Amino acid sequence: MLTYKQRFIKFMVENEVLLFGEFTLKSGRKAPYFMNAGKYRTGSQIMQLGEYYAECYLEHKLNVKTLVGPAYKGIPLAVATAIALAKNHGVDVGFCFDRKEVKDHGEGGMFVGQQLLEGDKVAIIEDVMTSGKALREILPKLEAEANVDVEAMIISVDRQEKGTGEKSAVQEALDNFGVKVYSIVTVQDIIEAIEAGVIEGKEYLPAMRAYLKEYGAEY
Repeated sequence: MLTYKQRFIKFMVENEVLLFGEFTLKSGRKAPYFMNAGKYRTGSQIMQLGEYYAECYLEHKLNVKTLVGPAYKGIPLAVATAIALAKNHGVDVGFCFDRKEVKDHGEGGMFVGQQLLEGDKVAIIEDVMTSGKALREILPKLEAEANVDVEAMIISVDRQEKGTGEKSAVQEALDNFGVKVYSIVTVQDIIEAIEAGVIEGKEYLPAMRAYLKEYGAEY
């Protein structure tokens, strides 16, 4: 029986989100794999995606009041995760997301959804973390709204690559902001899934290992 991580890797491949070949990244690095989250476009896809995020939430025994989805990609992810937690696991949490600018009429404020209050425990739900930009942008907005406790950030895939220094963006998030980042899967999980025959792609393993040897952060 497959683990939820293995099922998620199959899900990414089946939906052409996880691709293998040769890809030039924004960093200029040539990678043997690529994650294209823009392929998530349907109700069934986002429903399943929310369940994988929910399982990651439960795996790490998180217990928060609100899921925060940074605009724009994080919005459907936070909503889908909240739905999956409530429907499939009996865990009812709030959700909210930030506006691009403060609304000065109606209910006003920077966030839409669950009101953030002093001391609330929250988790940020995002797609991937490459440079940590989304985290750097959302944290000041959260601090301006209320003195909340950011328990964690959940992302889909940890590429486990060095950022500007020797550490990965995930490691830097903890060092710089004190935020623990949990991923549904890591690149190492993907390599192990290929090795176990969960997905095809054994011909790409040498290039994947070589890429991580050159650009991978020490974990």
